[in-house]
Amino acid sequence: MLHIPGLFITESGGRGRGVFTAESLNADDLIEICPIIKLPDGQLSHIDQTILYDYYFLWEESGYRGCIVLGYGSIYNHNNNPNADVIFDYGDSIIKIVSNQEIEAGSELFIDYTGNGLTKESDLWFEPI
Repeated sequence: MLHIPGLFITESGGRGRGVFTAESLNADDLIEICPIIKLPDGQLSHIDQTILYDYYFLWEESGYRGCIVLGYGSIYNHNNNPNADVIFDYGDSIIKIVSNQEIEAGSELFIDYTGNGLTKESDLWFEPI
């Protein structure tokens, strides 16, 4: 796992925990490289019966439909106007979190759980804040 030195987790008003930055970021800054654990197709239905259902990511590779994201990856909260993007690197089996705008020190980092609109917010398993 590789991440910027100022990354930290703390309470996020009404959302539980969230990922924050202690340093200002520019657009296109690499925030984190997250290793993953790929979930074989046949095991995903078992994960859906556990608390991990709330934390895994979809992974589109033959034989695998999901992954557990290590590092801070599964702690980023959702926002439909995120300040960071998720980049799936299937060749290296990692996920990169990259800023998509300038972000002030002390800000929470958000990603879009809908896949940039591929899923409707109404299909999310929680009520977005």
